[in-house]
Amino acid sequence: MMPMPITVVKFGGTSVASAERIRLAARRVAEIHRRGGVVVVVSAMGHTTDQLFDLSRRISPRPQKREMDMLLTAGERISVALFSMALDALGLEGVSFTGSQVGIITDNRHTDARILEIRGDRLRAALAEGKIPVVCGFQGVSLEKEITTLGRGGSDTTAVALSAALTARECVIYTDVEGVYTEDPNQFQGVKMIKKISYEEMLEMASQGAQVMHPRASAIAANFRVPVHVRSTFTNKTGTLITHQEGLERPHPKAITHSTGLYMITLGQVPRSPKYLSQIISLLTNAGVHIKFFFHGVSDAQSFDLSFITPLSERDQVRSVIRGVMKKLKVKNLKETQDICSISVIGIGIASENRILSDIFTTLSGIRVHIEAVTTSELSVNIFLKEKMVVRAVDALLKKFNLKK
Repeated sequence: MMPMPITVVKFGGTSVASAERIRLAARRVAEIHRRGGVVVVVSAMGHTTDQLFDLSRRISPRPQKREMDMLLTAGERISVALFSMALDALGLEGVSFTGSQVGIITDNRHTDARILEIRGDRLRAALAEGKIPVVCGFQGVSLEKEITTLGRGGSDTTAVALSAALTARECVIYTDVEGVYTEDPNQFQGVKMIKKISYEEMLEMASQGAQVMHPRASAIAANFRVPVHVRSTFTNKTGTLITHQEGLERPHPKAITHSTGLYMITLGQVPRSPKYLSQIISLLTNAGVHIKFFFHGVSDAQSFDLSFITPLSERDQVRSVIRGVMKKLKVKNLKETQDICSISVIGIGIASENRILSDIFTTLSGIRVHIEAVTTSELSVNIFLKEKMVVRAVDALLKKFNLKK
């Protein structure tokens, strides 16, 4: 007997923000259910997570991470119960589950846990009985039986991980945009929708700031070759397929992403010694800082300047570490800026294509955009610049590479 084909679908917060939207999403699930088994993953309704987070800050300026996990997982529990009710109203048998109930086992890092395994016995049993499991996204349980969350955007991670565990035929990410675009359609008019994109390019886009899919979900999809379909909940457009692609043509830019909310700190005249750089980086990473980029230049024969670019949200951790370093090394020259952003031009093999690098620099030079720093990889060219220049720079690059209508 052939195994029943399974589709995993995920609905984000905007897709379940009201009773009517939940009913619309349930009707989409009913259509898929006619063709085989379906597992639903849902986020909290609308801005529920943000509201709970803000409420916690009014109670305590530094709430315990364990209690934050207990609080924030309440939003998804509301969504799965209401979604199951909507399925029941359509004559289908929906059954709601928390992450722990379906055996999403994580490590014990509260607010940013990693999935260790998915047992899924209750999911398989429900599917075998013709039921539609509706699972809380964003959450799991540790081996110590503590409730954990997977970090912001964790419902994407839940959906793709369940798809891998159940060997689903595809994972459909329903959202409020019609697919993956060459840039954010809410900020740049006329950008094009991408019909098909490779796992590697999607992972790079997500890592460099694209909001349509979480980087961890993209990585799981790539590792387990899960076909992912990004579609709108509110239209019938075909959307974007994220899959393995072979026989790529000549390298060309596939999309552009940008990321604001960065922070740059520069230490001037650091004593010249190989151990100082490694010590500073170790201190920052041990403090939980995500270093986007670092570079150093020669100050004089005895010293060098050292700059780090990190998320602005981690500024306090960076400052704490750097103050200790300055005191130890007797460094007095410090410069900070909060108006840094990054632009990433993404496409397989583009950094090795000289004409593309030349076009990027020529285009930005032509509109008088000063580049603070540049990194390249097989998948992207990443440019750091002043935030006030980002819209002008992105728009020029979109036009140059024919990424807008």
